[in-house]
Amino acid sequence: MKSLIAGVDEVGRGCLAGPVIAAAVILKKKLSNLDDSKKLSPNKREELSMIIIENSYYAFGSASPEEIDSINILQASLLAMKRAILNLPIIPDEVLVDGNKKPDTDLPTQTIIGGDSLIAEISAASIIAKVYRDNLMIEFNNKYPNYGFAQHKGYGTKAHLESIKSFGYCSIHRKTFKGVI
Repeated sequence: MKSLIAGVDEVGRGCLAGPVIAAAVILKKKLSNLDDSKKLSPNKREELSMIIIENSYYAFGSASPEEIDSINILQASLLAMKRAILNLPIIPDEVLVDGNKKPDTDLPTQTIIGGDSLIAEISAASIIAKVYRDNLMIEFNNKYPNYGFAQHKGYGTKAHLESIKSFGYCSIHRKTFKGVI
């Protein structure tokens, strides 16, 4: 029997606002056109995200802005990854994580630098995590319309930094990040 590989990746580490989101994906079949989410257009990510969700076991994990401020972004990213792995509907035989740090899990886990471009399961996790987080930031844009979250998704763009200067920070901003306070 083929071993079940879960790919894990996170998005939103460099943002000034919003949670960090991780996804864990076990593909049920081989999928084509998967790549690092940063290399794909928003439309292609949306299209692939639906295909991935239909053809995989998957789960998300997150760490809130408060958790990020409390334990730092690296630890929060690893916590989000752990939560994604624990939320999977089936237990994988092995976990492959993008990057060089492992989340705290009892499962056999390997880190792969650049894994989001090399390993289909990690690429798939990268894509669905990015789509999920982008959609979440669009929802936050409706709640906090002064910040332009739908456009920059919480990243430290010039427009975002100017809106923080004009309106102060809001509840989803990461208060320990430079440029927020």
